[in-house]
Amino acid sequence: MKINVGTPDRVLRILVGLALVLAALFSGMSLFDGAVPRNGAIIVGLVLMATGTVRFCPIYAVLGIRTCKI
Repeated sequence: MKINVGTPDRVLRILVGLALVLAALFSGMSLFDGAVPRNGAIIVGLVLMATGTVRFCPIYAVLGIRTCKI
């Protein structure tokens, strides 16, 4: 697995992922009233945090995108 997520992208992924998970669990917003939107936001948030943590994004690999320095 080669690193393809740079530092700014990594920080943004972790912060947005954390915000999604926290919003879905604790915000009380009507957007997250249903199980599908709530669970979807949690899954997307966890995936964003995981790809930011391991610095590898499978979608970037398929598309040939790299946001880190070589």
